[in-house]
Amino acid sequence: MEPKYDFCIVGAGLSGSTIARLAAEDGKKVLVIEKRDHLAGNTFDEIDPMTGIRVSRYGAHIFHTNDQEVWDFVNRFGSWTPWYHRVIAECDGKLVPVPANIETVNTLLDLNIANEQEMDSWLSSERAAYAAASNSEEVALSRVGPRLYEKLFKHYTFKQWAKYPSELEPSVLERIPVRTSFDARYFSDRFQALPTNGYISIVESMLDHPNIAIKLNCPWSPELPIVWKQLVFTGPIDMYFKDKGLAPLEYRSIEFKKEHHVTSGFYQKNSVVNYSDPTNEYTRCVEYKHFLNQKNPWTVTVKEKTSDVGEPYYPVPTEANRALYQKYKELADKAEGVHFVGRLASYKYFNMDQAIRNAMDYYRKSLLV
Repeated sequence: MEPKYDFCIVGAGLSGSTIARLAAEDGKKVLVIEKRDHLAGNTFDEIDPMTGIRVSRYGAHIFHTNDQEVWDFVNRFGSWTPWYHRVIAECDGKLVPVPANIETVNTLLDLNIANEQEMDSWLSSERAAYAAASNSEEVALSRVGPRLYEKLFKHYTFKQWAKYPSELEPSVLERIPVRTSFDARYFSDRFQALPTNGYISIVESMLDHPNIAIKLNCPWSPELPIVWKQLVFTGPIDMYFKDKGLAPLEYRSIEFKKEHHVTSGFYQKNSVVNYSDPTNEYTRCVEYKHFLNQKNPWTVTVKEKTSDVGEPYYPVPTEANRALYQKYKELADKAEGVHFVGRLASYKYFNMDQAIRNAMDYYRKSLLV
């Protein structure tokens, strides 16, 4: 049979949607298949039917980047509202900024640090020295020392990953900055924003092209009665090769507890509150009305805790999983006409802008023919 599509893209998240748009604009015929009943992958958001508040079904997502090309790309598909994200942690019965800054240290350790010079000096006296950190515990100890590590990172990380930082590759806590000022922003990127009408509107616009066809509620199967030239797979790489006899890779999923509250104000002080104490079973609580300052006589909160069971969200970065992934990567390299792109296909954590950048680069290097 003559191929009907140049590309079949499995998954309508940011990685798949970016490649679909680039290929369509180059005159390629593209089919996007998605096992869920909606576009936008884990960035999918919607209007809560009970309150009218915009909420994210799979956890809060804040777009941030220093990449001008990525920023210009996403702005083609809708308007964005500046949003400087802040996170606070509930620790020892106190609320403190995360990433750790001067206020965090003063509050938790009853100190009186006044400026960046004093903070630098304090950190120097606390930090452990390693020639090269071999795991995330050593990363944290080399950045904040044992006291902040114990309070803010150790138990929270265990709740998130079901592994202590000493069991995880350095990359997990390398992502967490430490501030020597009073700056309470979670990110320091040049561009920080939320899509004015939700991520779903951005992805819908991205896939709105005459060369793109979409099939929702369509799980991947090699038996699909569709013919294409190239396959772009953005799902879990071990799912694609599940018949090859290798052990499955390890992922973390998330369980969500959604609640509605009658209040014209807020349930909590901040949009996101992390629970650092080991006695609290949840990792964090997100109150969506904070985002873009939505006005409403109700509010919606979603408490999260991670699990080994359920939809895969995060690859678990351990040495054992990395070695197992390399075996899958060897299979992927030999799969003719099949391309593995994105967080789950690459078994690597990407921020949203990194997912888009990775998809752009892969398309130009390996698919633009």
